[in-house]
Amino acid sequence: MLPRPLQRTLSVNSIRRSIQTKPRPSVSPLGFAFDIDGVLMAGPDPLPTAKRALQILEGDNPFNMKIPYVLLTNGGGKTEAARAEKLSARLGIKLHPEQIIQAHTILKDMTRKYADSPVLVLGGRNDELRQVAESYGFRKVFTTPDVLLWNPSVWPFQTINPSEMLSRPSVDFSKTRIGAVLVFHDPRNWGRDVQIILDVIQSGGVIGNPYVDHTSHPVEIVFCNPDLLWKSDFPRPRIGQGAFKESFQAVYKAITGSTSPYPFVQFGKPTAPTYKYAEKVLVQLVKNRDGSNAPLPGIYMIGDNPESDIAGANAAGWSSVLVHTGVFDPGSGAPPAHTPTYQARDVEAAVQWALNRTLFK
Repeated sequence: MLPRPLQRTLSVNSIRRSIQTKPRPSVSPLGFAFDIDGVLMAGPDPLPTAKRALQILEGDNPFNMKIPYVLLTNGGGKTEAARAEKLSARLGIKLHPEQIIQAHTILKDMTRKYADSPVLVLGGRNDELRQVAESYGFRKVFTTPDVLLWNPSVWPFQTINPSEMLSRPSVDFSKTRIGAVLVFHDPRNWGRDVQIILDVIQSGGVIGNPYVDHTSHPVEIVFCNPDLLWKSDFPRPRIGQGAFKESFQAVYKAITGSTSPYPFVQFGKPTAPTYKYAEKVLVQLVKNRDGSNAPLPGIYMIGDNPESDIAGANAAGWSSVLVHTGVFDPGSGAPPAHTPTYQARDVEAAVQWALNRTLFK
């Protein structure tokens, strides 16, 4: 079945004429969550209607009302403050760090569990994710290049640049038990990182130790982004952290004959914890602005990926809008894997449709 035709969206001016007698709500009756890549951005550049969509929510609407929204992405690799600053410059809209929910932002809720335990953080460039993890409250953060610095024979196919050694901690991992492996962002060296995860979980957390029973010495593994594909500025979708997870599990099964006896947690869209976390943030934004602690009656997820954005929103009981500027290709003739509440040509049309449906009906 072909995707249903896009309905004509009312322009902001026509909406203004239709609600001249309607009172302004005292508290916003809805909130928005936007994916970033493929919805607001195409690689480093904003999509044509992204700025206008956010301006409407910033108050350029018939009620002159600010409507709460967050940017909910399976991307990451930076602090929320750094990403807010970068996106603000690109989009021309002032974004605040608390509006940015990256794949690993939810790990702020895990710092109490692992604050004083050594954790191995994977992904990102250089030492950025160590800084992100430390900003969340993790106090003993190590990376796979740290392991390579300790013993280069762990992965003999890579050499450490001498300039990188100066900023890295000197740690004896044969005497340091790793309590958890946290895959914050997409790893840059899959072979090295798969090898080191295997070393950690098979030795009960102490790299180089004899292999032990996983059930008696479990090491938790957390993956923050299940996306198999994502949309960049390249014409075709790229593989993401979900592909890394599949690769790791395939290698683990080939070596041990087992699928995954180790404990692991999956965050990121479309998982329920990520959507609950986003809803909590939206409610807090409303409370900070209006003093209201009431749940939002309606939340709209605007996304381009049916497998993550739409599936997660539908499961959370949100309304979902699938835009045609990212992963989903309406020209393919195939329906989306998960049916959205509505389909829109772009993010501005999605916002206008949601406002007309909720505020102006």
